[in-house]
Amino acid sequence: MARDLEQYLRSGITSTPFCPGCGHGILMNQILRAIDDLKLPMERMLFVSGIGCAAWIPSPHFNADTLHTLHGRAIAFATGAKMFNPALKVLVISGDGDLTSIGGNHLIHAARRDIALTVICANNMIYGMTGGQAASTTPVGALSATTMEGNTHRPFDLCKLVEGAGGSFVARYSVTQPLSLKEGIKKAIMIDHFTFIDVLSPCPTQYGRRNRYDSPAGMLKTLMESCVTLEEAERLSPESLEGKIITGEFRHGRA
Repeated sequence: MARDLEQYLRSGITSTPFCPGCGHGILMNQILRAIDDLKLPMERMLFVSGIGCAAWIPSPHFNADTLHTLHGRAIAFATGAKMFNPALKVLVISGDGDLTSIGGNHLIHAARRDIALTVICANNMIYGMTGGQAASTTPVGALSATTMEGNTHRPFDLCKLVEGAGGSFVARYSVTQPLSLKEGIKKAIMIDHFTFIDVLSPCPTQYGRRNRYDSPAGMLKTLMESCVTLEEAERLSPESLEGKIITGEFRHGRA
């Protein structure tokens, strides 16, 4: 972690538990940079996570109040905290397995109710910490601990899911787009409605090894080549967009 962000970390934090090549460290950095840019006081913030690799981003690292909750129940705990103290800025930071598979119902109903939470989903398309099982985001054909001959089920498009459920601000970025990611997080935090960011973060250990990626750098390169912005997508043909991942803001929020 950069020295200029040390004030946001608990004392004694010198490293993270993430595997080499994991994108979650980049996401952690950009969350703190967004908070630093906005000059938000950490004592007025609450960070909530569930179970999984991404749940370790706020807890035990952030020098703030954190709730490390049950698997799939981060949004439920965050809802309770926000209802009890509406003045808190509440950020939910967890993984795709936690938020959209086990916790899928909480996600869609929090969006439907437009609860003033910011949800950041670190999406590595697999259950990274609990054994490499397929998640609701695992691509068709991908190998996992539970789809050893290839996944046969269509994955969720998380942004379309949350937008359809009523989320006020919905965006997607890759950790290979750090500046856009930081600006998106800043916007999401400052909107007093339900906001959601799908963050594409590679998992070399569970996803990469099973799916024959040569290296963590190879996964990052593939992710960079796969992502196109909304503006770029508007200029491309449907054939050119085949296999691409569109990033950007899909719903811009309400005042």
